[in-house]
Amino acid sequence: MYSRRTHRGMFAAGIALITLVPLAACSAGSSTPGSTSGAAGGTDPAKFTVLTANENPTLAKELDALAAGSCKAENTALPLEHQTVAQADTVQKITLLASQGALPAHFIAGTAMVRPDGDLGKAGLVLDYKKALTDLGAWDGILPAAASTVDSVYGQMVSLPYQYNIEGIWYNKAIFSKLGLPVPTTFDELLADSAKIKDAGYTPFAMDGKDAWPVTRLIGMYIFRNVGPDAMKNVQAGTAKLTDADFVKAAAAVQTMAKDGYFGEGFISNDGAAANNAFLTGKAAMKYDGSWLLSNINDASQDTIGADNVGLMPFPAVTGGAGSIDQWAANAGAAMAMNPKSYGPKVAAWLKCIVTNYGSQALQDAGVVSGFKVNTPVTSIPVATKMVQEKVASIQQTVLWFEALMDGKSTALAQSNVSLLVTGQMSAQDYMSQLQTSIDANK
Repeated sequence: MYSRRTHRGMFAAGIALITLVPLAACSAGSSTPGSTSGAAGGTDPAKFTVLTANENPTLAKELDALAAGSCKAENTALPLEHQTVAQADTVQKITLLASQGALPAHFIAGTAMVRPDGDLGKAGLVLDYKKALTDLGAWDGILPAAASTVDSVYGQMVSLPYQYNIEGIWYNKAIFSKLGLPVPTTFDELLADSAKIKDAGYTPFAMDGKDAWPVTRLIGMYIFRNVGPDAMKNVQAGTAKLTDADFVKAAAAVQTMAKDGYFGEGFISNDGAAANNAFLTGKAAMKYDGSWLLSNINDASQDTIGADNVGLMPFPAVTGGAGSIDQWAANAGAAMAMNPKSYGPKVAAWLKCIVTNYGSQALQDAGVVSGFKVNTPVTSIPVATKMVQEKVASIQQTVLWFEALMDGKSTALAQSNVSLLVTGQMSAQDYMSQLQTSIDANK
């Protein structure tokens, strides 16, 4: 599974596009901006070529397993072929291939490229998966949560969710039980629990302050619960500002959590490994993180509290807020698009087979939780992985993370200034004001 840094890096890869030539001239199909029709009206290539990142060998391995198993007939008709690119070179590579009319059938792309106003989106060089899969009778193979996330990130259904991560608050069931604490459903209850946990001698939250993003995640989640799921989209559109009172309240709430000692002593210098250790060895009762933490939880050498004692709760509701506790933060990894020019009947057959079978294949073989429906029984899944898989299957709507729609400079500012915020060197108003100024300047 990708690490936290990998996820963030892959999304960031699409921020700055390198346009070698206008891509619209390369589109042999629709001239309509956005994704193209899902009809299999393209020309099948000689091979089903899949271009992935070097850093993601799991995807190639699982596609190979499908080619030898559930998708053997599709592979016989159109043999699978792998190509790879360094993650950092994705945008440049795809831009070059698109300008040459040489995009493979299935390919990784930068986030901004596949949006409706991105280079590939405007040129009609990304397939509309919802339309294609509906035509194939396989749309229900994409979990609603994954479809919601893909649409939120890319503005259209142009990526397959080979890996799907939800984020929430991991908690130590034993500590909560020992202290007689129910799982909090409101932010006020979370604060009350944190006070009791601290008084009992535990750190309420294991916090990776060095990398900053776990702290900004809390700000973002408070915003989504208080203002609503479209809060950051509205900031991006200019119809709301981070300096609005309901947004500033989020920064102030997280600042207060730090001031009250809920992140522990010296958390600003803690890295991810230290925070993981504090949680998995029972020193801390909670940790905000993504489902990629499963790799640590399932490692008995790291997880001494035992996987059975690990629970995952959504960020709680803010009383009177417009958001819902049912809206989990999520991401679906790097964009994996299809070339409509190569989308003929044989590629369509591959697409249907992947969507129908990948969820079970990856979960059984690699323990990977994807955004695909698990259509066949999977056995011997680690207890924590099964818990996450069941939660993912039940989620209907998702939200992104605080910086998801920000430009690179604003993202960096949000994370560099947050240490000043939580140590009291910057007010909540100033934190949000500087960040809003950066967003306005970099549109």
